[in-house]
Amino acid sequence: MISFFTDAPPGAQYTAAGFGCTGANGKGEGERGDMKEPVKIDSAPKPKGPYSQGWRAGDFVYTAGQGATDPATGEYAGPDITSQTHQVLKNIETILGAAGARMADVIKINAYLADIRDFEAFNAAYRQHFSEPYPSRTTVGAQLSHGLKVEIEAIAYVGPR
Repeated sequence: MISFFTDAPPGAQYTAAGFGCTGANGKGEGERGDMKEPVKIDSAPKPKGPYSQGWRAGDFVYTAGQGATDPATGEYAGPDITSQTHQVLKNIETILGAAGARMADVIKINAYLADIRDFEAFNAAYRQHFSEPYPSRTTVGAQLSHGLKVEIEAIAYVGPR
């Protein structure tokens, strides 16, 4: 149990299930039942390792880092940062949709660019998928798989069910 400073009666306590604390059953579950569910959808690229496409945890949706694989072909969407950025964000949108979220619900993006000199072209493509207020974002240069120009992960806030 965690106590918060509120206008609640003296001694009132609240649980923080879903935020690394355990619920009444000791498994991270609170009054609403299981606080987390994996997201799995066939119309997004299948994971290439031991990880999930995403998770709905409480009022949030977390996506795994997505590459530019077109799920229809199994190939990268194109050789350039622009086409790959569009495909990555389509993949994220598909995963978010499976969890009941939209791109407008995204509050945080982590983006990884194979070549940081692609930053301006990345921004131009990215801007087409979001509107103000834009999500908070971190963009860094990273060594990515052969031919992959960009990888992006997202966090969306969807509110109570």
